[in-house]
Amino acid sequence: MELALLYSGGKDSSLAAHLLDRFYDVRCVTGSFGLTDDWEHAERAATELGFAFERVDLDREVAEEAAAMMIADGYPRNGIQRVHEHALETIAKRDVDAIADGTRRDDRVPTVSRAQAQSLEDRHGVDYISPLSGFGRHAVDRLVEATFDVQQGPSEEVPKADYEDELRTLIADEHGEETVGEVFPDHDQTYVHGRND
Repeated sequence: MELALLYSGGKDSSLAAHLLDRFYDVRCVTGSFGLTDDWEHAERAATELGFAFERVDLDREVAEEAAAMMIADGYPRNGIQRVHEHALETIAKRDVDAIADGTRRDDRVPTVSRAQAQSLEDRHGVDYISPLSGFGRHAVDRLVEATFDVQQGPSEEVPKADYEDELRTLIADEHGEETVGEVFPDHDQTYVHGRND
């Protein structure tokens, strides 16, 4: 069975791919607005882990809408949620049996409600799977530590291919770096360089 997994190259999506690999032909899929080449980080991580990789184009208007939401809100939550939902819709239209992401039980953003998951499944004829939805952060961290070689550090310093870097770029280009600092709080990110074995 073919499964498309939204993939950033970070620990959560890498662990999701690892857990699903026993049951599905996993293809790591990174959505890109074409604003940066950050998707290449995800491609390298997927290749290092032995997974097929695909870059898919996301709608630039969604990026602009998300950036406007973030600036109006003064924080990234609603904008990131909007982009994640768009990315799930985009991969659900592909010729796959299932779609998945690396959302955890305790994630504040992005999240997928039961109603959203059911809607995706009903409208696109796919299964939506969130293999980490029963895991909290500490459990994920322990599994990741036992499985992967991971780099962790400030978001601006760690290579990754999540939505954040492209949205940061868009906001910086249109509103300046100062606005980026006002919208995005300091936080750490992860990048998987390979397996421990």
